[in-house]
Amino acid sequence: MSLQDLNDDIEATYADLDDELSVEIGREAKHELAMLIAALDDDASDLVERAVHLLFQTSVDTAKLDFHLRGAYDVTYDEYLSGMSYDEMAGGEAFAAPEDDRRYQF
Repeated sequence: MSLQDLNDDIEATYADLDDELSVEIGREAKHELAMLIAALDDDASDLVERAVHLLFQTSVDTAKLDFHLRGAYDVTYDEYLSGMSYDEMAGGEAFAAPEDDRRYQF
């Protein structure tokens, strides 16, 4: 997989998400959401949106997102944001060290 595959998957998934997202949650999560709504006097959709932002930011901060992206697409979040791989950022093969088997021979 590649950076382009990741972009394609994100665009396809984004298109599949409607403005009105319907998600089923378990009993425990429903109870926790009800507690947050009561305590924070906030709308359920606002709290779910904040929860997604928090999970995303935590995944970025702990490099968990990079770990999964590297495993599935062989890219990192920074590469996704820049639109190019680290190799492309460094000039690709233009600056690669020449193959020289004698480098470490005396």
